Amino acid sequence: MSTITFTPQVSYSARQVRLTRRGRLVVFGFGVLLAFALGVWFAAGSVATQDAGVKQVEVVTVAPGETLWDIAADATAVTGEGDVGAMVERIQEMNSLDSRMVLAGQTLRIPTD
Repeated sequence: MSTITFTPQVSYSARQVRLTRRGRLVVFGFGVLLAFALGVWFAAGSVATQDAGVKQVEVVTVAPGETLWDIAADATAVTGEGDVGAMVERIQEMNSLDSRMVLAGQTLRIPTD
């Protein structure tokens, strides 16, 4: 008896893809559009506001006999600002105070920046 063996012959033809001028323009345009879309998607998480950021504050309890001027003077010594009157106004504005009168035991927010 004789034996026959078959060897499969696989032939691969190398195909080259050639882009025309219009094809290159389409591929470039798609790349630019994709980059723009990714930029918009990443930028969607950022939010800009008119506020400068979170104000740094310290909460102080008014001691008996202490005035708003005393508290502002202590705050200017900490922050390095020299104008106590301006600090009094900032404290009034920050705490929504109608007058410069404070009561013992009252808590005030004092700017520290």
